[in-house]
Amino acid sequence: MEKVLLTGFEPFDGERLNPSWEAVRQLQGHVLSDGSQIFTIQLPCVFDIARQNMTDALDSLQPWMVLAVGQAGGRAELSFERVAINLDDARIPDNAGQQPIDRPVIPNGPAAWFTTLPVKSIVLALQEAGIPAGISHSAGTYVCNHVFYGLMHQASRRPSLAKAGFVHIPYLPEQAARQPKPQPSMPLAQMVSGLELALETAVNTRVDCKISAGSTH
Repeated sequence: MEKVLLTGFEPFDGERLNPSWEAVRQLQGHVLSDGSQIFTIQLPCVFDIARQNMTDALDSLQPWMVLAVGQAGGRAELSFERVAINLDDARIPDNAGQQPIDRPVIPNGPAAWFTTLPVKSIVLALQEAGIPAGISHSAGTYVCNHVFYGLMHQASRRPSLAKAGFVHIPYLPEQAARQPKPQPSMPLAQMVSGLELALETAVNTRVDCKISAGSTH
């Protein structure tokens, strides 16, 4: 049986929940159209440990595809990240109180790694299904980018890991309602549908489509 790994994060920055894990855990054990089964894990919002936990999961499960999911409060859509950079520069401490500034994720690693998911095809499929989605060219410099970079670094060394990448998701409505200023949100059911469709699209796409998804700033 082929395996697909889907990861989410624990709550951080004072939040009581993290939509990435709330959505991801709904898909535990789900079987995709090609027969692949989804396995899920929750990562700690802690530098280094989260990346090591991801590596441990890759070792134990040997998935052929991985989609890591993280919260990005303020975004209004499922943002499929295109590139991870070799930089930790934390605006706030992680859940262990660490706040690395201007250090590489992996010393002597490449400056960046690109996703190997067909992100343009995924975004197009989600938009056609009425699910807000887009491509992002910055995963930040916090734990999400840290895990994304570590994942892609591992993927470069694992021929069996054919597709891997990261998606940021918005607040849940109950989170947005507690923010001091109005913030976009997305219902949990729509997030789950979007993640499932993203994986199905990745399963059924050999070569990504060529459509404009760039930005001017």
